[in-house]
Amino acid sequence: MKKGSRVYDRNFKVKAVQLGYQIGCYIGARELGISPSLIIRWRQELREYGEASFCGHGFTRLNDEQKRFCEQKRKLKKELKNTELKIEIFKNASKYTSGGKIAIFQFIKDHSDKYAISKMCNILGTSVIAYKKWKNQLLTPTKRQTQILKEEIISIFYEYKELYGGPKIAAELQSRGFKIKTGQVCIHMRNLGLVSKIRRNYRLKTASIYNPYMFPNILNQKFIVEEPSKVWVSGIIRLKTSDGFLFLTIIMDLFDRKIIGWNLSNGLTVKETTLPVWEMAVKNRKVMKGLIFHSHSSSQYASRIFSNKLDSYKFIRRSMDRKENRSDNTISGDSFNSLKSELIDSKMLITKKQMQEKIFEYFENQK
Repeated sequence: MKKGSRVYDRNFKVKAVQLGYQIGCYIGARELGISPSLIIRWRQELREYGEASFCGHGFTRLNDEQKRFCEQKRKLKKELKNTELKIEIFKNASKYTSGGKIAIFQFIKDHSDKYAISKMCNILGTSVIAYKKWKNQLLTPTKRQTQILKEEIISIFYEYKELYGGPKIAAELQSRGFKIKTGQVCIHMRNLGLVSKIRRNYRLKTASIYNPYMFPNILNQKFIVEEPSKVWVSGIIRLKTSDGFLFLTIIMDLFDRKIIGWNLSNGLTVKETTLPVWEMAVKNRKVMKGLIFHSHSSSQYASRIFSNKLDSYKFIRRSMDRKENRSDNTISGDSFNSLKSELIDSKMLITKKQMQEKIFEYFENQK
């Protein structure tokens, strides 16, 4: 040990660590005349790097070449540890990445006690600022109250067989203790894509012919297709969980009945349903000239945003099922029924998170 500069060689450090294990760090440090924090730090380095530890200036027993080798060994071991951590985070987050940024943020929040937030953000392709912004919004009481309100509106809408409009849902909410006006309910329903069947039928008789995003049924129940990317069909289903509804949107190629796009969401807006499922479909299968895209005629499909997306391909032909004719889209309906029978236990409701995991596993097994 060099007393003047207080630099300790490797032999001293190893013996100090051993003494710390024998009589304790604080007593050992007092006998050696050093700080207990030094023994603790040396102990950690020795435990982590073993023979490659203490490669600093005080490592007088190694020549220059040995020091370089020791430093390189420590560097490689650190890189290996970081790679293993990266693989572990990727593996645990695989069920969330297909759900977009919100699902990734939820993973980071759920695992913040296990991994560093900055590390997860870097590995999963987002920023700490974006995550914290989402988290702050998520924890805002107003945002939380709005989310509860939306879930109640969805629940009432389907509880009454899609017959209630804004006024009746507002009255039901008020009877349940919510202070809300009819106009606010109507705004939420419009954002959620909820339209009463009564109003829908009235619109069909009066104004549907003026909707430029409605299309005739050119598929006409011809469900046998001999080539891929000739006909894609799509639909949306609601899944009831113990903490609210989830909505599953799928796109299937009729050629091989393969689900080429799917998306799970909390709401029914175009940006939560048809747009993300379309993006997944075109990544999984090439769009061919003359493709027929057949769907329901709901607002998620008969909208300007989604129609513009499909029109950008120039050669896609649109087709929609006729009102009150369920046989027009039986293929996607059968797929939903099969999926529901595997995912939903009529005796016990599961949480949204559990449902997300089950659906992810279901589609992963279909590959």
